[in-house]
Amino acid sequence: MGLVNWIKSFGEKVLYYPGCLTKGVLEEQFENYKDIFNRIGIDFILLSDKEVCCGSPVSNAGYKKDARKLAKKNFEIFKKNNITKIVTNCPACYYMFNEVYPSLVREWDIEVEHATITILNALKRKKIKYKGLDEDREIVAYHDPCHLGRYSEIYEEPREVIKLLGGKILEAKFNRDNAYCCGGGAGVRANFPEVAKAVAKKKVSFVPKSAGKIISPCGLCYSNIKSATDKSVEFSSFVLGKLKEMK
Repeated sequence: MGLVNWIKSFGEKVLYYPGCLTKGVLEEQFENYKDIFNRIGIDFILLSDKEVCCGSPVSNAGYKKDARKLAKKNFEIFKKNNITKIVTNCPACYYMFNEVYPSLVREWDIEVEHATITILNALKRKKIKYKGLDEDREIVAYHDPCHLGRYSEIYEEPREVIKLLGGKILEAKFNRDNAYCCGGGAGVRANFPEVAKAVAKKKVSFVPKSAGKIISPCGLCYSNIKSATDKSVEFSSFVLGKLKEMK
């Protein structure tokens, strides 16, 4: 790295943006991700008291002007704090920043990465992986969230993390781009909880019964699937648990 780039790097910052659900409701998972990043050497900052909602809910509800206002406000906050890269564990936030913000904010130039990819790259860089016997791997299932899978085409990286940390994935009947929705998105869980739970039960029926956990890197998917089964585990809980075992 040249002297100019070395000096410039001091002004570059990675923001961990947890999203409203993680920050406001899933406090355990919020702490999990911070712990994970610290353990695997990810330098990050938080702007919890300054950042606002990414705008996904209002955008999906048709309030495009409000979504644009939120996007511009976030962009101003990010730039003021020298943010050059955003890492988020929320699939909806990731999609919003990566795919929608460029059309809402003309100057948008911030790199966006989903936490599953950040974690995978760090594990590979640090050569952290399961060293036990294959027959001793934990048997789990993986749920593809709509915003992370079909919307953003991130399928393999979360699975790689699970495998690197000792998981053996039994695929659901419908997965990847054909994955069965958890049933909680688009305001269904908030407005029609009985419908959301029914869809979650249907989702669980497609998962191999021998899987001890159903892992999802989406807080909403995790929460809604949990309404149908205690096997539901948020991605960070699995990752942090395995990292602690390897210590």
